[in-house]
Amino acid sequence: MIRSGLFLAASALVLAACSSAPAATETATTPVVQPASGFAMAMTTVEGLKEAGNTQTAIDRLTQLTGDPDLSRDQLAKTLLRRGELRMSPEGYDVMGAVEDFEEIVNTLDDTTSYAEAQTLLGSAQGAEAALIEQLNLPETTRQEKFDILMRLGRHEDAIDLMIASDLTPDNQTLIAMFQIGYLCEGDELTGRGYDAVEPDGTAHTLRFCDFGK
Repeated sequence: MIRSGLFLAASALVLAACSSAPAATETATTPVVQPASGFAMAMTTVEGLKEAGNTQTAIDRLTQLTGDPDLSRDQLAKTLLRRGELRMSPEGYDVMGAVEDFEEIVNTLDDTTSYAEAQTLLGSAQGAEAALIEQLNLPETTRQEKFDILMRLGRHEDAIDLMIASDLTPDNQTLIAMFQIGYLCEGDELTGRGYDAVEPDGTAHTLRFCDFGK
């Protein structure tokens, strides 16, 4: 009987302790989202412009970014690297400018994470520049081909002089690039020959040289 009484008393104490213990509560943790930096937002804008077919506008945005005094050396190198990549692309029309961008990283920003990639791209850009100049100087190269090469190199003024003198018609991609750069404009006040061009989003333009008629 004594053992039974002790057992019952112990059981009662255990039940009382369980009932009085505070219930465990689950604490939900909300992840902290860090705001994007100005540099990250600018680079995102650049990629959006590139994807939309506005490569020249993307290059202009990168050029603006290089003048930001708050950029770190690594951020400046990344900006120059991306600009060089876009300049060297088929829509960039500035292989010589790409060489300059990669050379700046290799010569003055060799302590950054972009250095190794810039070295590789510099060799590619220099090779492309040399091949284009060699083709430009071949006697059998036509005037249209020379125009295309000059545009690709980034020698735009020479290309435009040849285009006007020879009454050449660039392809649609080149016309849109010339429009984005600012050589061609749209306006009733402009004179001279018109060039029909269609943007990647389907917008059609009749373009003329911006300096004609002003």
